[in-house]
Amino acid sequence: MIDKATEGAIRMKYAALCHVLDERAKRLWAAAEVRSLPRGGLAAVFRATGLAKTTILRGMADLAVDAALPPGRVRRSGAGRPKASVLDPGLSSALERLVEPAVRGDPESPLRWTCKSTRKLAAELKQQGYDVSHSLVADLLHDAGYSLQANRKTREGKDHPDRDAQFRHINRRMKRQLAHGEPAISVDTKKKELVGDFKNNGREWRPKGQPEEVRVHDFLDRTKGKAIPYGVYDLGSNSGWVSVGIDHDTSAFAVHTIRRWWKTMGRKKYPDVRTLLITADSGGSNGVRVRLWKWELQKLANEIQMSISVCHLPPGTSKWNKIEHRLFSFITQNWRGKSLLSHATIVNLIGSTRTETGLRVHCVLDRRKYPKQVKVTEKQMVKIAIKRDRFHGDWNYTIHPNR
Repeated sequence: MIDKATEGAIRMKYAALCHVLDERAKRLWAAAEVRSLPRGGLAAVFRATGLAKTTILRGMADLAVDAALPPGRVRRSGAGRPKASVLDPGLSSALERLVEPAVRGDPESPLRWTCKSTRKLAAELKQQGYDVSHSLVADLLHDAGYSLQANRKTREGKDHPDRDAQFRHINRRMKRQLAHGEPAISVDTKKKELVGDFKNNGREWRPKGQPEEVRVHDFLDRTKGKAIPYGVYDLGSNSGWVSVGIDHDTSAFAVHTIRRWWKTMGRKKYPDVRTLLITADSGGSNGVRVRLWKWELQKLANEIQMSISVCHLPPGTSKWNKIEHRLFSFITQNWRGKSLLSHATIVNLIGSTRTETGLRVHCVLDRRKYPKQVKVTEKQMVKIAIKRDRFHGDWNYTIHPNR
């Protein structure tokens, strides 16, 4: 028989080691203790450790045959309860039939994903007579190569065959323009914003448990309206100008923003220059096919007596516009988590945008009215002194002042 002192010593050793031993190491250690003890050792180790007698006996069997398991395994192959898909071969097929109508991605791909929740799938399987839980459904989906994923913005439409060539053309024009000390700007409309106590993405530091309260629903407050920020980013001076419109995003609004930038900032920075280079998207108020865009640029060219060259980014490549990641992205960071309560708030937040690389932004409110659907007649189009480039004249052109 094993005395109390020996049993107590076993209990102390196990308490000191159990938290660093895995399942296999515990049973092998217990089996080694039994071997070192006289008759009654199995019962003593059982009482001291609390391990099941079957576990200790399995450890003794492992020691007897000197069974070596592969690295990383704590049980012999085949040990443990069989998988539910093995116990019921029809379960996996039933799950696949439920998921198949909602499967996304390439069926031949090793990675697939579904938009049905595991709880809904488990409920449907239970209606078919299968005893499953949502966690078991998740395990089965994982084994079948599915994963839970969110969608991601990556697709912007079909690539134009001359896309890369146009980017190279813009790059050459931009370098030549800046090398000659001439202004080169990138223009675009930032996302329209609702004015008022609406939720704005992002977070800001506030006293714990005191988040700023905003409206539940994002419905236009007609008393405050909306804000339309149109930006001009000067690539030569790393500076920006933003006009916040309150009416409509039209070509007249876009060109008037360029006009205000030039009269306030541009001509001070670039005195005695004769050309202005603009890079813009292919759509929106500064789109390739918008007649009013070219008509307003003609009026601006006549007013400032400068030739205005325009290079449009290829369709579907708006995210590569310089203004997006050199100006608009920093504005978004600057006002993240803040409610845009008024137009004055928006103007102040945009105007206070700064970066360590020296970006400075000037922002003003534009209260003018810009009616939509303004028609430009053929007679007016004839008056536009436009010269199209040899390469993609629809994307690249220069508008000269009328003589």
